[in-house]
Amino acid sequence: MTSRSEVLRKWHLLSPYLNWRQRSLWAAAEADAIGYGGRVLLSCITGFSPDTISAAIHKLRSAGTAPAGSLVRAKKSGRLGRPLVETKDPEILPALERMLSDEVAGDPMGYQKWVRSSIRNLSRALKEQGHQVGHGAVARLLRKMGYSLQVNKKKQAGAPHPDRDQQFKYIAALKARFVGEGLPVVSVDTKKKELIGNYRREGKSWRRQPIEVDSHFAGYAQCVAVPFGIYDLAKNAGYVTVGISGNTSEFAVNCLKGWWRHHGRSACPHAGRLLILADGGGSNGYNLRTWKKDLQDGLCDAFGLTVTVSHYPPGCSKWNPIEYRLFSHISINWAGQPLRSLDAMLAFIRGTRTNTGLKVEARLDQGIYRKGRKVTEKQMAQLALFAHNVCPRWNYTLSPRLAQSA
Repeated sequence: MTSRSEVLRKWHLLSPYLNWRQRSLWAAAEADAIGYGGRVLLSCITGFSPDTISAAIHKLRSAGTAPAGSLVRAKKSGRLGRPLVETKDPEILPALERMLSDEVAGDPMGYQKWVRSSIRNLSRALKEQGHQVGHGAVARLLRKMGYSLQVNKKKQAGAPHPDRDQQFKYIAALKARFVGEGLPVVSVDTKKKELIGNYRREGKSWRRQPIEVDSHFAGYAQCVAVPFGIYDLAKNAGYVTVGISGNTSEFAVNCLKGWWRHHGRSACPHAGRLLILADGGGSNGYNLRTWKKDLQDGLCDAFGLTVTVSHYPPGCSKWNPIEYRLFSHISINWAGQPLRSLDAMLAFIRGTRTNTGLKVEARLDQGIYRKGRKVTEKQMAQLALFAHNVCPRWNYTLSPRLAQSA
């Protein structure tokens, strides 16, 4: 007669190698072999209820003399049901990514991204390109690519401008034309001003002890840093100039002059045209006369460069590529780290890297820039400025004036 200790020894030896179904069948076989009292004994040893063991015994007896291995459950391989749309159509993901390149907005202070068009509009556009896909599959592909409907709802940009969609399409067409011709395309903006000193910053960092910071009194700060960024879309490279004066048009154009002199001109020696993507406000706003005059004097006339500027509509600054391709990564890199000095700030900016190969250069500009400058109607009339037919307030081209460039 089989003893309890022998059954217990077998259980300890075999149970680590068996799944739930195999353990229940083994317990049933042992209980059936023991006979009277076997079900209670195996229930105490294995933890299966007597009913479970009885059901397994019935299953073993009903199997009869089936061939060895014939009742082993076949392992399910792959995914059951219809194949995924990206399996049937491998080109749909690249097509969706190309479509989203002009639809994506991002949070400059974090990883969050969202898209402008609805999934039904994206599905319709994909069908027009020959990809048969429903809006449900588009939603799944967006989640797979890291987008969230919840974030899209949280970050509503407000009431849309009536020319908003037309401007987005025009910006996309301009970018495609310039990139296709090998001409430089840059996105510019001024990042949030930062207090330089031992002040608390949002975010967390790995360390044994928290960093002790001072109370937040702006008057005690060493200075207020003004980071102006330039992002080269084709090269995935960022150039940040940190100023200590006002965020003026003169400062913004001076940053562009430095970038063109040290980087842009050498990277594109034969380029005579430049496309600048900018927000609608700030130091590079579409309604600032000083911005246009400084571009004319400092960039077009000084370098013989034809500059096309395209502004994003009001309330749409998050769609400016520099926001989510450069500024967000800088913010993440110095999260939780007090910017105790300008050198520390520059080091954090230069140390920003991404898996896609982003590299960032940074320099300090200690110049003092005037505020409240005025540009007269006569000075505006002297600019070589051509407003485009599409949204002329937001799209214009400045050409070098022959007298100044000669």
